[in-house]
Amino acid sequence: MKLASKIGNRHFSFQSVKEVLAKANAPRSGDDLAGVSARDDIERVAARAVLSQLTLAQLRENPVVPYEQDEITRLVEDNLNEDAFNSVKHLSVGQFREWLLSFESTSEKILAISPGLTPEMAAAVCKLMSNMDLMIAAKKCKVIVKANNTFGLPGRLSSRVQPNHPYDDVDGIMAVAREGLSYGCGDAVLGINPATDSVESTREILTNLHRLRTTHNIPTQHCVLSHITIQMKALEKGCPMDLMFQSLAGTEKANNAFGISVALIDEAWEIMKEKTSNKGPNLMYFETGQGSALSSHANHDADQVTVEARCYGFARKYNPFLVNTVVGFIGPEYLEDGAQITRAGLEDHFMGKILGLPMGCDACFTYHAKMSQNELESLKVQLAAAECSYLMSLPVGDDIMLNYQSTSFHDIPSLRHLLGKRPAPEFEEWLHTMEIWSGDKPGKNFGRAERLL
Repeated sequence: MKLASKIGNRHFSFQSVKEVLAKANAPRSGDDLAGVSARDDIERVAARAVLSQLTLAQLRENPVVPYEQDEITRLVEDNLNEDAFNSVKHLSVGQFREWLLSFESTSEKILAISPGLTPEMAAAVCKLMSNMDLMIAAKKCKVIVKANNTFGLPGRLSSRVQPNHPYDDVDGIMAVAREGLSYGCGDAVLGINPATDSVESTREILTNLHRLRTTHNIPTQHCVLSHITIQMKALEKGCPMDLMFQSLAGTEKANNAFGISVALIDEAWEIMKEKTSNKGPNLMYFETGQGSALSSHANHDADQVTVEARCYGFARKYNPFLVNTVVGFIGPEYLEDGAQITRAGLEDHFMGKILGLPMGCDACFTYHAKMSQNELESLKVQLAAAECSYLMSLPVGDDIMLNYQSTSFHDIPSLRHLLGKRPAPEFEEWLHTMEIWSGDKPGKNFGRAERLL
């Protein structure tokens, strides 16, 4: 396989498909840190020229981590749909991009070939796309799932209420959850990042959220984002649990650092099928984020976009209800500024959708990243326009437990108004019943959290 290109008087030769993928990537501080990025823009263009000529079959033959070394590679390869793969394997990456962006490629056609795509294919075509390309292609992918409500329908924008508390005070958590619901947020999930990763804390928070949800007949889901082994123990003790959560990485070695494996997630999934309080059939919630593998020295010299795509290859086995990339949370070592965070959010959303996942995004940044509030608001608009299934929602967009900036309760109704979006249908009906929303504008109980006491 010839992996060489000439740009002007400069000749470029690449030693592997993995190197081509890395050097074709948009500028990324994490790739610079890993030592895998292009030396300059000209080498980046040369890598993209080579990448555009590779076929999808060649990408399948050259995963960035070999089959015999990595269980994520094995999971993807062993579960690939051969009929779907055979229908597109002859396409070059450049041709695949053109097909995705053509008017002929409908949602049905894209999702039909999705089970035959490896993460490397999704990452490869991503690298040849502009930001607008990523939005257009992602918007075509209609991934619809169901738990206690229906999620991912066209023209809808959902949100996760994230009522975190610095020391897991349940009264504080419940007060913020009620406030978020009163602004029409929370139809994706009421999800808490616990400060204390214990069975007792997980059970207490979930039990109180379940009481809130059932007392007011709220058609949504609840979840505590403790480690999956903690949640399994809580579930075995009879705790109500609508969704089971875990952060995922794109390599076996990185997942080991998270204390998880394919076998463990398999076990958790089977337990949820038996014991969940969710009406189903979609039961799992996963989060990802570019740079997580590099942070644990487990990226195998692959670029962070490609490794991120492999997270989605892992996640899709479990038919999750929610997946989201926490795009700016890991820090500027991996995504340095507003431009890189914006690009990564659009990349992750596209890659997850094309691999068949109901994708959301925590559009966010840590306080030492070079991103402004205006840039963050622009990213939220771009994601919502691209049919991102959900965003976060928290008081004034400022998480006092995790110390980062995200989406506020007020942002969600503002985005819905701006872009003509609506909540999940069952949740929308509940908002009208509670007079939180009336027609196409706020109702008399909008922002009145005391109505949910």
